[in-house]
Amino acid sequence: MPNRKRKRDSRGPVRRAIVASIFAFLVWSIGSVVLLRFVDPPTTAFIVEDRLHAWLTAEPGYRYQHRWVDWKDISPSMKLAVMASEDQRFADHFGFDFVQIEHAIEQRNHGGGVRGASTITQQTAKNLFLWPGQNWVRKGLEAYFTLLIETLWPKTRTLEVYLNVAEFGQGVWGIGAASDHYYKIAPARLNRSQSALLAAVLPNPAVLRVNAPSRYVRARQAWILEQMNALGGEHHLAELD
Repeated sequence: MPNRKRKRDSRGPVRRAIVASIFAFLVWSIGSVVLLRFVDPPTTAFIVEDRLHAWLTAEPGYRYQHRWVDWKDISPSMKLAVMASEDQRFADHFGFDFVQIEHAIEQRNHGGGVRGASTITQQTAKNLFLWPGQNWVRKGLEAYFTLLIETLWPKTRTLEVYLNVAEFGQGVWGIGAASDHYYKIAPARLNRSQSALLAAVLPNPAVLRVNAPSRYVRARQAWILEQMNALGGEHHLAELD
């Protein structure tokens, strides 16, 4: 009996440490998401990783560019272009687009290429808090932060943050830097064509280029412009309120 009691007692501190760690993570994660609803993030996990990689490898020609732009100072065409390109059900879903997930699974099962089904909310969660990769731990954390953001932020805040932390090219982070770098104009002045071209490179900004668009990028730009019209034009943004 004394030996059994000592064994049970030895597990107590471990359990308490696990519970304390889980509680601390919940407090930090919920507190961070609440704070970022009102405070603009100065950086993200992906930006830190990118800058560190460029520094360690002495990447030639790399220059970090980022400038925060408030919601009211971003062109409605840019907001619509990103929704048309990345997440057409953004106004309606709660963080996950199950229709696109089902299509992606069907395509994979029929031997098609891997198709992304991440929503704007998922991409925002990943960019802010996580790291590149496809393991189940990261996916689980992405789902958790996605639900927190959907619960605690309005849709307009999610889209505002996404546009400010998305990568548009080597070292070009956010719509402020992108409009400066590629067009030398304020983000509020981006027209439909410019917005669609910027949105066209978002799936893979390391390969797809705004300043030297390939035939594929041009075709994608044209498709995004069609989808912007199909969504009802800039009036569609009213559904985010």
